[in-house]
Amino acid sequence: MNNTKTYTVDQAKLALEKYCIYQDRCHQEVLDKLHKMNMIDDAKELILFHLIQHNFLNEERFAKSFARGKFYQKKWGKVKITNQLKYKNISTLNIKTAIEEINEEDYLETAKALILKKIAQLNLKNKFEIRKKVSYFMRSKGYEISLIIDVLDVI
Repeated sequence: MNNTKTYTVDQAKLALEKYCIYQDRCHQEVLDKLHKMNMIDDAKELILFHLIQHNFLNEERFAKSFARGKFYQKKWGKVKITNQLKYKNISTLNIKTAIEEINEEDYLETAKALILKKIAQLNLKNKFEIRKKVSYFMRSKGYEISLIIDVLDVI
């Protein structure tokens, strides 16, 4: 017996409207959701068009929201944010616009704060080891190598 729920186009539209209202979504997330709902390709296109037309789905808005959230909440760097947006099939133009949402002063201050916090946690005396471990940590957070080196040189 198949327990897969079936949806009419109108039911799927309503479900996806709620899905998009709850949190900004990218096209890929909506397409994945439609796929899980077992919608046929024509219905997917129709629903996607409806969501875009009625501003439930807006990739520029999604990209900006994503970049702000990941930076201000999770302290991610621009490299990691860019890579995650690329992974979600966001256009280069929207990625560029999203990255511009991050205030440069906030970005530099956050990088400095993360580096100082990591140095304090390490409890090491060897400057080379400190630089190596801090650089690795900051790269994993998605910060640019040049920025990491500049901040470490100042500290």
